[in-house]
Amino acid sequence: MDFGGFFDVEEKQCQLENARLKTSETDFWNDQVKAQSTLQLIRLIETKLQQYYSILDLFNEINGLADLAKEEKEESILPELNDMLVNLKIKIHKLELQTMLSGEDDQKNVILTIHPGAGGTESQDWAEMLLRMYLRWIERSGMEGKIINLIGGDEAGIKDVTVEVKGDYAYGYLKAESGIHRLVRISPFDSNHRRHTSFASVFVYPEVEDEIEVDINIEDLRIDTYRASGAGGQHVNKTDSAIRITHIPTGIVVQCQNERSQYKNKAIALKILRARLYQHIKEEKDREKSKIEKGKKNISWGNQIRSYVFQPYTMVKDHRTKIENSNIQAVMDGDIDEFLRQYLIMNAKGVE
Repeated sequence: MDFGGFFDVEEKQCQLENARLKTSETDFWNDQVKAQSTLQLIRLIETKLQQYYSILDLFNEINGLADLAKEEKEESILPELNDMLVNLKIKIHKLELQTMLSGEDDQKNVILTIHPGAGGTESQDWAEMLLRMYLRWIERSGMEGKIINLIGGDEAGIKDVTVEVKGDYAYGYLKAESGIHRLVRISPFDSNHRRHTSFASVFVYPEVEDEIEVDINIEDLRIDTYRASGAGGQHVNKTDSAIRITHIPTGIVVQCQNERSQYKNKAIALKILRARLYQHIKEEKDREKSKIEKGKKNISWGNQIRSYVFQPYTMVKDHRTKIENSNIQAVMDGDIDEFLRQYLIMNAKGVE
């Protein structure tokens, strides 16, 4: 079965064999980091090969059923055949997508942050809508999402949120979401029912494993403690348990207030800082400004990667890939896979 060149079975089998040979070397476990990386590679290649053979079996089954329907002129088989073809298409698209996830960090977990733009309650409510969308997508994808920091809005919505996403290829999928997201709707907060435009920024960083060294000099940090805002119980509100860490050389600021103890909030804040510094160092090493950082300049007109229009019509449009979806409710319920897929295809073709 030809996959159009995007999946080379022989190459995958050769990679798997070479990786398995490494595990039999006497010094394999001397380097724990490299050993774990090799085992993860084996697991991922095995998964892809299993997907390929599952597709091949389904393809052969469809061919056999189609031949039977033709020979016997049995039209009652056609609905079942159609369902199988739809399933085949889904399986092929999934394998195609995973094959495009070959970046250095694509297999890693994710630190995802959402910040509202100017506009007060309007933008804060939009940020919360985006959070719900991503949590729904995470659930649909079989991944695990945990909110590790959240600051509620003054009246509604959120001022800031950080989510840890765990799952195979989490960064590979979600890196497409970094940028400015624009909302157009009739405001539920406007008594005159006028149409408003709101913005929120989404930043996606690969989570840094403990084994990877990111040099953080304690002298480069300014650590501030403050009283947590919003809901959280008496303990949270009455003690300076919230933590804000500023990395002075880069100007990166992270914060956490979700946990009840200052120690736990500091640990989570440092985890977020490591992820962001790792990304910063990687960008400097590659000598190019990433799309993540470009999005930070201005959360406003002309910089959005995607628009979500609720009125006067319904449409979600990705301005990079030109993909549109008029079923805005499905998108807000986490159906963003086609946007992610088309972004990966665009990058694979080298389109800027």
